[in-house]
Amino acid sequence: MPVLLRHPIMLLIAFTVALLSYLVYAKATQESSRTGGFPGSFGSRAPVVGTTIVTSRLMADTIESVGTAVANESVDLTAAVSETVSAVHFEDGDFTEQGRILVELTNAAEASRLAEAQAMVRDAERQLQRLETLSASALVAASEYDQARTALETAEARLEGVLVEMEDRLIRAPFSGFLGFRNVSAGSLLTPGTVISTLDDVSVIKLDFNIPEVYLAQVAAGQTIDASSIVYEGRSFRGRISVVGTRIDPVTRSVSVRALIDNPELLLRPGMLLTVSLAFNEKSVVVVPERSVVTSQGRQFVYSVDPENKVIQQVVKLGRRRDGVVEIVSGLKEGQRVVSEGVAGVTPGFTVQPLTTSTLEDGSLAVAAAAATVASRDEGSSNDSL
Repeated sequence: MPVLLRHPIMLLIAFTVALLSYLVYAKATQESSRTGGFPGSFGSRAPVVGTTIVTSRLMADTIESVGTAVANESVDLTAAVSETVSAVHFEDGDFTEQGRILVELTNAAEASRLAEAQAMVRDAERQLQRLETLSASALVAASEYDQARTALETAEARLEGVLVEMEDRLIRAPFSGFLGFRNVSAGSLLTPGTVISTLDDVSVIKLDFNIPEVYLAQVAAGQTIDASSIVYEGRSFRGRISVVGTRIDPVTRSVSVRALIDNPELLLRPGMLLTVSLAFNEKSVVVVPERSVVTSQGRQFVYSVDPENKVIQQVVKLGRRRDGVVEIVSGLKEGQRVVSEGVAGVTPGFTVQPLTTSTLEDGSLAVAAAAATVASRDEGSSNDSL
């Protein structure tokens, strides 16, 4: 008598194993017919990838340099004479208009001489008027009249000299701008050369920088420049070249350039270090996202997708890089589709499920979402079949 028939338990176990094997085989057959392969096998589902339409854009060569910000106008305020300060009319950091009196110096002696000079002018005027009346009646000699006129001119010249001395004792703002720290107080003794404060006009900033001699032919007055500072990350300040230096430095082989930048918000300050970017030779070029380019064994290539969604490996020659895109000098044409997301998961000759993204934006999230949607749909179909 067979062994299985003599042992019912073993018979039941064998039957159960056979039934489970049949169910697994049926499931595998169903999955294979739906996807074109066995579940979990390579190539069972075409991978979802992000693709980008090859486009063209304007791109230029750039010259990078660093420069120093200089005030449009800048001066150290000093006195022309030695005298004691009688009054100070500003505080640290004040904005002042041109011509405003900032400091007054003691002028008692000059005031006295001014009164004397004014009196002498008035007396000389009276004498001349009297002689003019007599001269009309021929009662005075011409020489006497000439002496009176000379005396008046002398008195007026003396008065002008005293007025200049008085003005020297008034320190005025030579132009509108911002004052620095106040270095004097009432009662201080000033001498010529003593710095009272600084005055800067920063409504416009002069940016001085150097460029290599080799770029001299590419730079001219009127060209646009962009400047940036680590103080204001992500912000650019636009200006224009005002003058290109007339001499080449024989040591550094560079030429000095000055640009003007409007500074209405007063963000830029004299002495600030700025990075300068100067664009030239702008033209339209074919570009793809940098993430589309693969480098292997010293060659660069991209994966293009044909109308049947098959992947083609194309060797390309690269040019300039700007803002996440790279110039394609040769190897691609405008209008082609290239893989920009999921590059590592594609193989030349295989079919993919393309999802078109923008040239500049990162399509990784969109591709991941699309892949998840496809996987979810397939999983739902599998559950329904069960």
